[in-house]
Amino acid sequence: EPVFHSFVVNEVVVPRGHVITEVDREALLQLGLLQQQTTWQDITSVIALVGVNFAFVALYFAQRPDLREDNRSMLLMSVLFLVFLYGARLVIPNRTVIPYLFPIAGFAMIVTALISSRAAMILTVPLSILAGYGLPNSLELIFFYMFCSMFGVLSLRNVQRILTFFWAGIAVMGSGSAVILAFRLIDPTSDAVGIFSLIAASAFHGLAAAALTILLQFVLAQTLGLTTTLQLFDISRPGHPLLQFLLRNAPGTYQHSLQIANLAEQAAKQINANTLLTRVGALYHDAGKARHPYYFIENKVPGADNPHEELPPLESSAIIIRHVTDGVALAKKYRMPRHIIDFIVEHHGTLTTSYQYNQAVEAAGGDTEKVDMKSYRYPGPRPQSSETALVMLADTAEARTRAERPETRQEIRTIVKEVIDQRLAQGQLDDTTLTLKDLNAIVEWFTTTLRGVFQPRLEYPKPDEAAPLLEQPVPEIEP
Repeated sequence: EPVFHSFVVNEVVVPRGHVITEVDREALLQLGLLQQQTTWQDITSVIALVGVNFAFVALYFAQRPDLREDNRSMLLMSVLFLVFLYGARLVIPNRTVIPYLFPIAGFAMIVTALISSRAAMILTVPLSILAGYGLPNSLELIFFYMFCSMFGVLSLRNVQRILTFFWAGIAVMGSGSAVILAFRLIDPTSDAVGIFSLIAASAFHGLAAAALTILLQFVLAQTLGLTTTLQLFDISRPGHPLLQFLLRNAPGTYQHSLQIANLAEQAAKQINANTLLTRVGALYHDAGKARHPYYFIENKVPGADNPHEELPPLESSAIIIRHVTDGVALAKKYRMPRHIIDFIVEHHGTLTTSYQYNQAVEAAGGDTEKVDMKSYRYPGPRPQSSETALVMLADTAEARTRAERPETRQEIRTIVKEVIDQRLAQGQLDDTTLTLKDLNAIVEWFTTTLRGVFQPRLEYPKPDEAAPLLEQPVPEIEP
């Protein structure tokens, strides 16, 4: 039968001058007080472990070109991984409670808030294994770190307010406490005081990870130009200065942007795109029109002359295209996140101002060689994400539907389908991950939404055509 020997705090394990026995050696080893010599087997096992973890991470990023090509995000994840790993290996060995205090779940939660929840889940595995490997209670620590991190990631996938981080910290604490109970209750050397101390450490772990995530996400987002969910909620406020500037200077464009935001957001849900980013990007995609609002049809006063009719095609085209560069300038002035600027520069892709270009060709007698198409082309680039592509498609589909005023659902569907087929044929969607299945879903959802917005209204008779009101005598009330 196994023999158990417990030690209390400050108890001498081996007195000075005492000959160390096998029992003493085992006690010193279990308490982390004995340093073993490093052998070639130790080195080989560490290399093998690091190698298999590296291969695991490399295979994941091989399937995520969007992250792999984002040098800023890759650098941030690498630095955070190394900081948390070396921090854990520095403070954990030869400690009893500190390993459970160290907020390693903060790494996964920060990566989730700033970059990707999927990447956070994947990187949690090697970080947990490497942090706990080779320690006396390595299996328990690995499970503790892994479950704490994963619960933190899953709790932060839909961040809408600061309170969400608090609940994520509670989830980390709960999962960590469950792991502690699972391992410690069956350990005859553990007592109630020790278990309670570790559960308290798990509670600190969760709250510290949540606080660290809130702090670092704001600092890193501002420093590296990253976009956070809370930041998107903040700039989506109707009272944001840039939205107020757009509302005052270009109310027609503001209303148009609201419609595009609603249209694109609903379609984003159907294809599992980032709905919040899509909505906020759509709100700001035409912000540049606020600098010269009356050159755009939605801001023109009824009955007023069209200013483009008095301009040569090239100058008219330059004014229209300039709303992109004006939008970028305004976005930088109001410190918009980089991802919002992407919507401004990509929502027209590398298309041309076709009306002005055709006018120029007509003025040149139909000779296209006399007209430089590059002068009528938006600077681009083409949409680089599903979200910016959705805004491009919604922008064109809404404009055509508003102009043509279709009366039936089938007519609206035909317009939407033509818009998407044209953009697909023009190569504007080549740099996105949209599939044919996604495009079909977009067609159906755009059709449904636009049908609700542009459905025909009843024409009510004018007052003089309405039936005269019958005059009814007012009954007298007796006292």
